[in-house]
Amino acid sequence: MGGGATRAYNVAKGLKLNGCDVTVISAFPHYPDGNIPKEYRWKPLKVEEFEDIKVIRILVPPLASQGLAKRLVLFLSFIVSSLFAMPMVKGVDIIWAANPNILSIFPVLVYGTVKRSLIALNVDDLWPEDLSNFNLIGKDSFLFKLGRVLARIAYSKASLITPISPGYVKIIAKRYGVSRDKIVVVRAGVDLGTFGAKSDAEQCNGKFEVLYSGAFSVAYDFDQVLLAAKSLNDVEDIEFVFQGRGELVDYVKTKVEELELKNVKVMDKVLSRGEVAKLLSQADALILPLRNIGRPYLGFSSKIYEYQAAGKPIICCGEGQPAEHVKETNSGIIIKPGDHKGLAEAILYLHRNMKITRHLGENGRLFVKDNLSLENIGSKMIVAFNACCLHRRRKVGGRKWLKRRN
Repeated sequence: MGGGATRAYNVAKGLKLNGCDVTVISAFPHYPDGNIPKEYRWKPLKVEEFEDIKVIRILVPPLASQGLAKRLVLFLSFIVSSLFAMPMVKGVDIIWAANPNILSIFPVLVYGTVKRSLIALNVDDLWPEDLSNFNLIGKDSFLFKLGRVLARIAYSKASLITPISPGYVKIIAKRYGVSRDKIVVVRAGVDLGTFGAKSDAEQCNGKFEVLYSGAFSVAYDFDQVLLAAKSLNDVEDIEFVFQGRGELVDYVKTKVEELELKNVKVMDKVLSRGEVAKLLSQADALILPLRNIGRPYLGFSSKIYEYQAAGKPIICCGEGQPAEHVKETNSGIIIKPGDHKGLAEAILYLHRNMKITRHLGENGRLFVKDNLSLENIGSKMIVAFNACCLHRRRKVGGRKWLKRRN
């Protein structure tokens, strides 16, 4: 669950579909509430096969991903325990640091040194900038300044940087002095075999359903959606559904009770990818309620692509890269963050104009089908890896570059 997991899965699967051998080193399942399944408890690691990919899961403490302190403990423990898997990793050409935070570069540096392999760094989120944007740390704090130092180290040590958003390129290059030659944007992509448009016959209760699916995290403004639901409380055939887990789920439940919302349903549980895909296909409109951070978003939520793959219109509450993408692909409606009245009006518009609603959804579906399949993402990543290896080979006479093994 979560954008980081989706990004890592899509790349690993895409590389595999393009003929690469892939090994994944990952923490024991624990996100978001720290519940580690019985089969992993009291073990340093466990080796599994997942869709023909070798996965080595390693020990982390059973902590919920809530607050900065607990997250840091999880991240720091992973830095150490991920090294347990080193004897099981053979024949490495590229090591890709897939975790959204920059701390994942440090175990990767150890692996790169021991295995004499090149290092690629994924950037899902800008650290420490995003921590400041969501008021987790102040820009004048010691942690923010330390984060800047760690980010500079991470970006300088990586041979290749693969951000998911074009909005990150300027920040990484200008603020941290990174050559643009080693920055290649590779979008998150979507598993079209799982997330696909279904027929309207599969929709359930006859109501116009507006759905949010994902983590209940501080990145999202659920108040905007709940206030819009309040203004539509008397419209009998409109229903709001929230599905997922996370630190704000209890807050959302409490607000639903306080506002006496009879048109809101909260599904407080984690679903399989297939179950989430079915839920998306049964909705009429899918909402991305990004929190107002006082500036346009540079980052990008991978759930946008899953929303588009479902063939449903996106109501994007936000500015910056997500809004630009929805606008460019003509796959939804843009609302200013925090504008609950505008959100309610957009929902009514889609409800009353089903032909337009279907057209917007189909536009999104066609875009991801043509550009962001797992095969496509894997191919783009291989091109980036090859260019990185070739550059290093020319520079220091190093290893041969990666080749597809078909």
